[in-house]
Order: sequence, then structure tokens, then C-alpha cells
Amino acid sequence: MKRIKLIVAYDGTDYNGWQVQPNGITIEGVLNQALTELTGEKTVVTGASRTDAGVHSMGNVAVFDTDTRIPPDKICYALNQRLPEDIVVQHSCEVPSDFHPRRCDSRKTYEYKILNRTFPMPLKRFDTYFFYRRLDVTKMQEAAKYLTGEHDFKSFCSVHSQAETTVRTIYDLTVEKQGDLIVMRVTGSGFLYNMVRIIAGTLLQAGTGERRPEDMADILRAADRAAAGPTAPACGLTMIGIDYC
Repeated sequence: MKRIKLIVAYDGTDYNGWQVQPNGITIEGVLNQALTELTGEKTVVTGASRTDAGVHSMGNVAVFDTDTRIPPDKICYALNQRLPEDIVVQHSCEVPSDFHPRRCDSRKTYEYKILNRTFPMPLKRFDTYFFYRRLDVTKMQEAAKYLTGEHDFKSFCSVHSQAETTVRTIYDLTVEKQGDLIVMRVTGSGFLYNMVRIIAGTLLQAGTGERRPEDMADILRAADRAAAGPTAPACGLTMIGIDYC
């Protein structure tokens, strides 16, 4: 028996998130079915990030155990032939049997993209959030600085989270303007349920002037979900990748 790691990219538009659900198609469910057909073994993958419905990925990590004779580095080629075009395994390899994608120390990076212009752009509708009100990127950048470092992010966590602790570390949080596209990129030790989308929604309020950048410190201290901004739509969020320490 060997453990195989997969790097999985997907367009989450048509899926009910990563994790298998009683109703609806999920990324995990599609992978399980394709791997079971490929290996002839009942296969269940374990993912590093249980992304929500509509969230995308360029590099989510998943592992599964198998006795297949297919070489580990060739599994991605064989598996992609059985997957839909909106899910593509970028890489496969063997890892130690005790490697667990959620329990190993890692740095995860996400991007949230905002299309800030007068009218939507059809080609951007699946992976960006269209926002027509003019945004002050400088204010968003100033606000973002308050969130770097180790903090209690309870205010930036869904009330439905079951996390044992809401303390997390953000190593880097940037907001950059690229034409009419605003990209928020965040790297952290881990993220709470809806944390990145709530940060994005709160930074949007800083960009419109509804909040001052320095309000971020008060929001952190409040440790109350009601103190932060709205949860930004899922379509703008993409997991970029995971670096294991």
C-alpha cells in the first residue's frame, strides 16, 4: 500500500464545494469515483482545503492510499482521462505513509479577484467578483496591513465554524490593481471557515469609504463576526497553492 499525493486544479462554478455532500456534485466526489474506476479499489481522497461551493483552485492537495501498479507519477495522466474538463490533476507522486495534507505544517495562498469597472466583462464572470462602485485601492492596502501577523480572527470567521481556536497567522496580505482588476493575495498558516471571503468583503468596505483602514484593529479586538464586513461572493476566490514546511 502506498500513499499518493495529487495537486488538483478546478473551476468550482458547477460544484457544491470540495467535500462530499448528500445532495449535489462535489470535487471530492468526482475524484473518488474516477479513482475507484481507475484503480479498481474503493478510493476516498483526503483534501487539504475543503473549499466552498463556487470556489476555484489552482493547487489544492489531496492524498489517497492504493495498491495500484500504475507508477505514481503516471497516475495524473490516467486520472485526467476520466475527469471532466473543469477538474485537472496537475501532478501526482508518492509521499510517506504518514503525510496528511491538513495536519502537516504548511502555508496556504489564496487570491480574491475583483473586477472594478462600470460594466461586467463576460469572460471574467466565473473567476472574479464584479463590483461597479469605484474602489480606493490605497485605502484597501492600508487596511490590509492591520491584518498581517498572528491575531484572533474570530471576527473574520463564519459563525458556523467548528474550529477549536480562531487564532491564525497571516504572513502576507497584498492588494494590487492590475488595470480594472483588483487582486487581493493572502498567505497564511491556515484559514477559518469563510475567513478569506470575509476579509475581502471588509476590505471592499475600506475601498468604498464605508470603513476607515484603522477600523480593522477594532474589528479584530471585537472578536465578533458582526463587527466585520460581508462575506464576499465565492466566485472571486481561488486557492493558489500550498507549501509544506
